[in-house]
Amino acid sequence: MEGQLGGGTAGRPIRCRAAVARKAGDPLIMEEIVVAPPKAWEVRGKIICTSLCYSDVTFWKMEVPPACFPRILGHESVGIVESVGEDVHEFVEGDYVVPIFLADCGECVDCRSKKSNLCSKLPPFDLTPWMLRDGTSRFTDLKGDTLYHFLYISSFSEYTVVDVAHITKVDRAIPPNRACLLSCGIATGVGAAWRTANVEAGSTIAIFGLGTIGLAVAEGARLRGAIRIIGVDVNPDKFEIGKNFGVTDFVNPSSCGSKSVSQVICEMTDGGADYCFECVGQASLVQDAFTCCRKGWGKVVVVGVDKPGAQLTFGSFDILVSGKTVTGSLFGGLKGKYDIPILVKSYLDKELQLDEFVTHEMKFDEINKAFELLIEGKCLRCVLWMDK
Repeated sequence: MEGQLGGGTAGRPIRCRAAVARKAGDPLIMEEIVVAPPKAWEVRGKIICTSLCYSDVTFWKMEVPPACFPRILGHESVGIVESVGEDVHEFVEGDYVVPIFLADCGECVDCRSKKSNLCSKLPPFDLTPWMLRDGTSRFTDLKGDTLYHFLYISSFSEYTVVDVAHITKVDRAIPPNRACLLSCGIATGVGAAWRTANVEAGSTIAIFGLGTIGLAVAEGARLRGAIRIIGVDVNPDKFEIGKNFGVTDFVNPSSCGSKSVSQVICEMTDGGADYCFECVGQASLVQDAFTCCRKGWGKVVVVGVDKPGAQLTFGSFDILVSGKTVTGSLFGGLKGKYDIPILVKSYLDKELQLDEFVTHEMKFDEINKAFELLIEGKCLRCVLWMDK
């Protein structure tokens, strides 16, 4: 790998290794690429470690737009700033940073408001394969052909270029193999409980799907003092895992007999849970969550990402008379630059659990094995170290 941090690489292209997705579903190819210098409002960083999120798997398998290849996937990560482009005043070489897929420009009406984390200057989650401000890529292979970006981060590369709105500085006291977890999934789940739902002490909650995000919702609710946390999953092993994060009850849909999941939860809670979280990305589960959410004040929080075009159907009269709320929660409602440092402090203060989410740590070269573990459901988070 050419160009070590502080080695006079600023302003010049860097050659490094990246795991490139060349074709949908095919193993990633470890190859040398070229990473261009950052342009205005951009930062080039050296990735220390990256963790796998199921969104990486989803887009790796995807064969139709917004899929595009060849692409450098990856977004949960942590790194060190190698160089900055023009008009960058917030970061300097050597800063310890976490990239975030959701922009936080700090300038638009939405970013300046406490009510939203959906930047209106840099559109959230539009899945472009380019850098947002100029519509070009900073990656090429050794033949000079373009490699596409992913979720504005592309952390399956030893070096990457990120817009300043998609990155935040964090306390160096948090280890890299824990800091990277706050780049997406765990922050999303905890944020959904803290920010979007604003779970209150003594509450009862139901979580549909006990993957990493669902377990992170449980962790956030536990920290907020929820008295009862009901996990819903088809994998019975998830109950024992969930207990580590505060899950008190477990419902397996395949073991409910003639009753629906929502009926079971309504009976368990004497009328419905105060907060219900859908963490799978399945419209039918949102309907179930709505049904078993308590009338009058119940809130349904949609966290899972469903397939494009999926529809929800609620009766207008049901919405009127139930008094229930249904809301989305992108990145848990968190503002990256403000909230990620809060989560870091919570971990350093031994409040927020992160260690328990890491089930595997591997070398970057073993990335395809890590994909297999995630697909087979054998890991929560697998952390890949770039230099080990």
